[in-house]
Amino acid sequence: MAGMKEIRGKIKSVQNTRKITKAMEMVAASKMRRAQERMRAARPYADKVRAIAAHMSRANLEYRHPFMTLNEGAKTAGIILVTTDKGLCGGMNTNVMRAALQKFKELDDKGIKVEATAVGSKGLGFLTRFGAKVVSQVVSLGDTPHLEKLIGAVKAQLDLYSEGKLSAVYLAYTRFVNTMKQEAVIEQLLPLSSEDLADDAKTPSMSWDYIYEPDPQVVVDALLLRYIEALVYQAVAENMASEQSARMVAMKAASDNAKTVISELQLSYNKSRQAAITKELSEIVGGAAAV
Repeated sequence: MAGMKEIRGKIKSVQNTRKITKAMEMVAASKMRRAQERMRAARPYADKVRAIAAHMSRANLEYRHPFMTLNEGAKTAGIILVTTDKGLCGGMNTNVMRAALQKFKELDDKGIKVEATAVGSKGLGFLTRFGAKVVSQVVSLGDTPHLEKLIGAVKAQLDLYSEGKLSAVYLAYTRFVNTMKQEAVIEQLLPLSSEDLADDAKTPSMSWDYIYEPDPQVVVDALLLRYIEALVYQAVAENMASEQSARMVAMKAASDNAKTVISELQLSYNKSRQAAITKELSEIVGGAAAV
């Protein structure tokens, strides 16, 4: 059995760790509320822009944007991987990286190469270790996503797709479901997927028509840019809300585990102390009997 001094040192160390994890839990809970409000505020705009873009893809346009056409001859795909800059948030980053790795293997089986964009230092480290080709990156986003920081890195993928070098662009991030659940998803960003059309168009056979001012090219170019911006911003906002929720849950679990360890160490300390007292009493009684 370890000595009492050693056990006291372990108890003090675990107590200090518990203070840190408890403080991190409270900070994450505070940031989580703000991140969830920001995410929910952006959802209606992103959903509406997605619906309009899906409807326009079904319309008979005089001008068709490159983002709405399929590059059938391209043998390369793009993936935008959204992760966190910091750790201590459970298995959140691991899950989205595993989903991205599965997508890499799926594309590789089809003979399609991958060019990646990393949003977040954890994803950048993963792509570097994996040996993927990273065409752009953005890290140190802080607690609030800023579109001007994001769109620069994403534009590298958009330009490659416009030039016909990419067959598709995918967006991998962690979707916020609730405080206790976050799920890793991979969505097709470009071209507009058939799943989006099925979700947004109530009747698959119906066609949409619009009147454009000043002309279709100007309107479609502006709308498709807003479409990409909205999807990327929403994905990062969802990822940040998931990050704070996952960190709060992880730190709460760490605090609870530390409390359990302290209780076990305290019990061991009491046993060791009682054994020492019993030994001393036995020595006193033995000495008195000898006299």
